[in-house]
Parts: sequence; C-alpha cells; structure tokens
Amino acid sequence: MRFSLYEKVLLAVFLGLFGLFALTAPNFLSETNLKSMMVQMPELGLISLGMMVVILTSGIDLSITYISSLSGIAVAWGLVQGWPVPLAIAAGACTALLCGLFNGFFIARIGVSPIVLTLGSMLLFEGLALRVTKGGSISGFPESYYVIGGSSVGPIPLPMLFFIAAAIVTSVLLNRTVWGRSAYMLGSNPTAALYSGIPVRRVLIYVYLFSALMALIAAVIMTSRYNSGKVDYGSSYLLLSVAAVVLGGTSVRGGSGTVKGTVIGVCIFQILSSALNLYGLSPHIVNVMMGGILIVVLVANYLSEHIKHALHDIGRVLTGKASASS
Repeated sequence: MRFSLYEKVLLAVFLGLFGLFALTAPNFLSETNLKSMMVQMPELGLISLGMMVVILTSGIDLSITYISSLSGIAVAWGLVQGWPVPLAIAAGACTALLCGLFNGFFIARIGVSPIVLTLGSMLLFEGLALRVTKGGSISGFPESYYVIGGSSVGPIPLPMLFFIAAAIVTSVLLNRTVWGRSAYMLGSNPTAALYSGIPVRRVLIYVYLFSALMALIAAVIMTSRYNSGKVDYGSSYLLLSVAAVVLGGTSVRGGSGTVKGTVIGVCIFQILSSALNLYGLSPHIVNVMMGGILIVVLVANYLSEHIKHALHDIGRVLTGKASASS
C-alpha cells in the first residue's frame, strides 16, 4: 500500500496524537474506551466515504445524514411491524436508494447545483422523517437485530468490520473500475470528461446512489446500536464528514482524493473527540475545535494550490526565456 507525502504526514499526526492522548488523557487506552471508539467510528466513517465520492466530482451531499435517518426509520418501522430483519433492511435500502436517485436525477439530468439541490432535499427528507415519527422515536426491535451493532468478532466490534469492508470496496471501485476513474475525471475537468465520451449523467447518478448506500449502512448500525430509529441520529456527522474528507486530502474542487486519506482523517477526528471528552471538556468546545481544524485545513489547501500554480507559472516563464535566449 503506497502513501503520498501528505498521507504520510497525516498518518504521523494521527500516531503523534494517539501517543499524546495515551499519556495524558485518563483511561484513553482502557479496553472500554478503545472499544467505544471502534463502535462509534464506523458511523462517521461510512458517511465520510459517501461524502468523499460526491466531493470527488466537485459536488456535495448536504442531505446524506437525513438519508441515513430516513432509511433507518424505514428499517425501524418495518421491524416494529413484525417484518423479518432482511425484509426491513431491504425497505431501508429502497428508501435510501430512492433518495439518492432523487438527488442524482435533479443534479445530473436537470443540472441543479449540488449544494442547492441537496440543501432542499435535506429539508425534504427531514420533514418526511418527522412526519413518520412525529418527532419521537420508533423502538422495540427483535433481539436478532441488535447483533448488527452490538456484537463483536473477537476484540473487534462488528460495525468496525463493516467499515473496513466498505473502505476496501470503495477503494477498489474508485481505482479499479471505469466508474471510479470517470468520477475522478469528472471532478478534474467536466468539459474534458464530457467530450471524451464519459456518460457524465450516469456517473453522477451512481455517485449519489453510492452516497445513499453508505448512509444506509450507517443507519443500520446506528438503529441497531441504539435499538431505535429517530430523526436526529447521525445529524452531527454532516459537517464532521466534510471535515474528515477535506482533512484526508480530498480537494473541495474535485478530482483528487483517496480512501486512505479519508480513513486517516476519520481516525484523527475520532480520537480527538474521545480524548477531549475524557479531558472533561464541554461538547460545545469540541465542536469549536473541530470547526477550527476544518477552517485551517481549507485555508492551507487553498494556499498550497495557489503556491503550486504560481511556481508552475514561474517555471513556464523561465523555460520560455531559456528557449528564447538559446
């Protein structure tokens, strides 16, 4: 597995923070805390994978967390009706994919801006979820459903294995398939992608369907872990997922980014959140720090791109002068 220079630096930051918190944060290395982190991280990680694929195409999906909550509520509703677990999850899958298709159709076919469309669909999906639950929660699931979010394989929680599998599949899809390479090209240069024969509309629709699928898996884990379905489950992951993706090296302009970087970004945010809570800091302070990190990373990426372009232009000028003098 090869890492870019940025990913190596990011990995070093993660290891440095982990070592610092291991020495200073109370009970950071305890079995309870480590297992808690491995249980919580897949939810943010799965949503971040979905967000990353969308951002690669220079888009954004502001509705992803409400696709997750709405599909989770669909699963919960099916379970309390006495449906078998696979059938209830299938109902949630249909709900999530319909939401993803809704986003993809209006963005790819109609040409609505992703940020505007998904802002509207976020409110739409939230309203539908509130209509079904009436602002409360749906609970009372069979014991077999709890196994998904509450069981372990050896020392590793089952949700963590789901996240690892999803990260591997996402990496393969992006790097080894025509669809993945098309998504990168679409983010780099939409005009060139169109004229090179790439089915841009189809690629975009599949991107938003993939995002919805990641939201569904996160929803199944959350509803299983909490033993209920509710509108606000996962809502706090929206900005965190964007922050983790950007911190992982994915350009907000699209066209570049890796699953490895996103996973490391998710790990950094997870240990930061866990350690700050162990220090006894207010959750509001934690949010302030997370937002501050996102702003710093965005500014750093912006400056690095401008410096890179400036150096490239200077190199071209110097090369032109050298050619003219010879």
